[in-house]
Amino acid sequence: NLGKTISAKGYQEVYIESDNITSINETTYIFEKDLRPGKLVNFPSLITAGDRTPFLADRVAKSVPFSSAKLPEILNHFSLKPQTREANTITETIGGCERAAIDGEQKFCASSLESFIDLSIATLGKDIQLLSNQLSKETNNPLFTIARGMQDMGENELICHKERYPRAVFLCHSINKTTVYKVPLLGRDGTKANALAVCHKDTSAWSPKHKAFQILKVKPGTVPICHFLAKDTLAWVSN
Repeated sequence: NLGKTISAKGYQEVYIESDNITSINETTYIFEKDLRPGKLVNFPSLITAGDRTPFLADRVAKSVPFSSAKLPEILNHFSLKPQTREANTITETIGGCERAAIDGEQKFCASSLESFIDLSIATLGKDIQLLSNQLSKETNNPLFTIARGMQDMGENELICHKERYPRAVFLCHSINKTTVYKVPLLGRDGTKANALAVCHKDTSAWSPKHKAFQILKVKPGTVPICHFLAKDTLAWVSN
């Protein structure tokens, strides 16, 4: 039961019976033209509980190796046994940090607050600000409509994904021709949010097997591809 009305503020409010939410696909990758007021998005990762895993102190982080070659030492430090789910997660996270950058990408991983700030400044310069997704209140409904007032935060960006690890680790990367947007959202229950989205203007270096192309049914390098950032993902942008 999908009905639409236009509110006095000029954006669409979409009314959906709660038992029909599961029939609406989660919003993953979208076209730039669909990042507009009135667009319905299903955004479950925005309403999930945040990951509160803290950073290691800088001196401790520097003393603990972060390398696939030192995996036994890392597992010993965190009192983990090899071949367990936790050990496999550590292996995957370190592997992601060690992968080579694709064309047009700068990347690093930070395992302390100091390195998170210092490496970001080294990449973008000192005149930057840190953005995050924000919710006005907790909600169980992942359905939102895009409201008016979207802000273009520019292309001088660094997107930092919080990785799965016993202590906070952020994989930060900057991809050429990528724009960050602050997107106001309105939930059915009145919950307001400021979400972060990015649009990649040049996807020619991406693998043709990337799921974005499967979902949108386009080829690499043909059209801009956008996506919202998960709740614990942060974005540095220039002031």
